[in-house]
Amino acid sequence: MRLSLEAYRMIVNNIGNRADLASLCIVSKEFRYVAERALYNTIYVRDARQTRLLCETLALQTRLSIIVQAFTIYLDQDNHDDGHSSDGVSSTPALPDSYWDSVAGALRSVNRLHHLSILLSGNVPTSNSWVLQDCRFQLKSFHCDLDWDVYLVNFLNTQSVLEDLYILDYPTGDRASVPYCPSLAPCALRKLSRLECTYLEVAASFVPGRPVTYLKTCFSRTKEDDKRAELSILLSGIKGSTSVLHSLDIADSEYSEAFSMEVLKSITETLNVTELRYIGTLVLPIDGKKRLQFYGLLMRLPRIQCVEVDVSEWEPAPINIPALRALAGELRLYNPTIFRVVFVYEFERTVVTAKEGVFRHDITTTDDLWREV
Repeated sequence: MRLSLEAYRMIVNNIGNRADLASLCIVSKEFRYVAERALYNTIYVRDARQTRLLCETLALQTRLSIIVQAFTIYLDQDNHDDGHSSDGVSSTPALPDSYWDSVAGALRSVNRLHHLSILLSGNVPTSNSWVLQDCRFQLKSFHCDLDWDVYLVNFLNTQSVLEDLYILDYPTGDRASVPYCPSLAPCALRKLSRLECTYLEVAASFVPGRPVTYLKTCFSRTKEDDKRAELSILLSGIKGSTSVLHSLDIADSEYSEAFSMEVLKSITETLNVTELRYIGTLVLPIDGKKRLQFYGLLMRLPRIQCVEVDVSEWEPAPINIPALRALAGELRLYNPTIFRVVFVYEFERTVVTAKEGVFRHDITTTDDLWREV
């Protein structure tokens, strides 16, 4: 008896085990049609050998490759179950032969791909951006841990609908050994709205002329004079955005109260902050008068909803929930639009969120809060 397509989909949607979904593919053509879409629409792979086999399958089976819309490749050569030597010492096994060739073949085949993440860790070589050559898909989001080189630049220059981009590597001015590669074309990434990058130089070069409204980056320098120069470059780049900024997260290796106040003041005086809803990471002053000045600067942000503040220098440390709730309540007295505060203590984050007017501990993960306001 043949069921309706909707009935097959309801059955497949109630199966959470991928092994069972794979078994359904051999039951009937109708089940295979629906189950394959559940299996291959979103792919996350981390085992190197399985990744190679899957990529080879996608390169050969057009029926399957056109299903893939989200593809995450995670590779950590220091984290393999079989990566141990006979004496018990962890070792890093070599990648399977033709690993990157198989990845390249798969990427050339998944023509309807919208979301791509290439996550590399440990001793994995990052000089494999060449796998992006001849790809025909148009991405909406891209997380890239590969080197910034001519292959990556040429690929980004082909992306016309990309909205969300993470870039790990970028040739800064002090990396003289980096070979020349072309710049990003002015007409590329015209829909880019979310940008996360580890170098301020990326923001300064990527934001102008594009509708970037969500930005996460960090200072590269350690001396405050150097960081002031970086901040000036960053703010100049943000002013060139074709949209008004909604979220700004600037990390630092060392947080100081005085410089943090400078950063906040520069932001409020330089940028259009009428739509800014998230800002971080700023140092919350200990002294009451300075804290009032801090709140006064925040009052220049009429739509601010979430603030990330560092309290590592406080003594005693306000690390218990009642103390954090009290500080968040004080902050909200001066900034009633704020409903969430992220407290950072020794790089550990705790979130408190106002619910029905009362701040409560929130177990929400903090990684993507800057994206969600």
